[in-house]
Amino acid sequence: MSHSTVPRSRAEADESGKTPVAPGGATGPQGKRSSGKLGLRVRLRRDRVLLLMTLPAVVLILLFNYVPILGNVVAFQDYDPYISDNGIVAIFHSPWVGLENFQRLFEDSAFWEAVRNTLVLFFLQLVLYFPIPIMLALLINSVVRPRIRAVSQAILYLPHFFSWVLVIAVFQQLFGGAGILSQLLRHHGYDGIDIMTDPETFKFLIMAQSVWKDAGWGIIVFLAALASVNPDLYEAAAMDGANRWRRMWHVTLPALRPVIALLLVLRVGDALTVGFEQILLQRDAVGPGASEVLDTFVWWNGVRNQDFGYAAAAGLIKGVISLGLVLVANKVAHLMGEQGVYQK
Repeated sequence: MSHSTVPRSRAEADESGKTPVAPGGATGPQGKRSSGKLGLRVRLRRDRVLLLMTLPAVVLILLFNYVPILGNVVAFQDYDPYISDNGIVAIFHSPWVGLENFQRLFEDSAFWEAVRNTLVLFFLQLVLYFPIPIMLALLINSVVRPRIRAVSQAILYLPHFFSWVLVIAVFQQLFGGAGILSQLLRHHGYDGIDIMTDPETFKFLIMAQSVWKDAGWGIIVFLAALASVNPDLYEAAAMDGANRWRRMWHVTLPALRPVIALLLVLRVGDALTVGFEQILLQRDAVGPGASEVLDTFVWWNGVRNQDFGYAAAAGLIKGVISLGLVLVANKVAHLMGEQGVYQK
């Protein structure tokens, strides 16, 4: 009587399909765990080429971003770089003053004025500047002809390569006291205007310069996200009767939401850095009352006034606040269901 090799029940089939698991959780000589994850040694061997490629970038980040953090110790000193021929050695010979530099900061009205200007510029950037690349990306993405789309993207992206000196020179020729706009008003019998030296409109001038220069850079990121959207979603929405606006609201914007959340977290983390070179070049034209921000405050007190400990204290406060803003913004992104800068 022949015996069948087919299992006689589903339970027997399940039992026969199980793979024996070796002691310690490994499933075989490859080192795979029962959860399906590879061991650290296997992953290092597998990704050794990628790790070698990223090694130079990691070294540069350590040298130019993390090692200088140790220099924040001068915020608690009356640092004098001329005590020694070596600035690093001078740190060990400069007298400690504890929290005196921070106490001076909190009592300095110029510091609080710089904080106020920085926060105002940040909120203007968040409200006026941040949405513009999204809207331009949606507009370019709606263009049917690829050639027109490519030309439009190139024109918008070109100012990103201009230096701030050139950008400010262009705006000076347009909106300065002897600029095109002022000459046009005088030609028609009106008084000329000089927007470049007006403290009341300086913050909006900064926004206009930033949008013209860097909006094209943000467009690339959002266009890349739009390119990954499945066209079948648009076709399904159109078959359900959704018009162009409905398709943008229910298909396009949800596809952009992870990228928007990530860039928003990064933007919030960079909130207190609102354009050092751009503002420094125009500081004398409108005065420090309207243009002084934390970065220019640190530069002016540290480089020009040689008060290095005082400037380092202001820079340290800025760094701590920026770190806190990143953590809070990333937590908000997690609550919205997005990944943010890092996962939970």
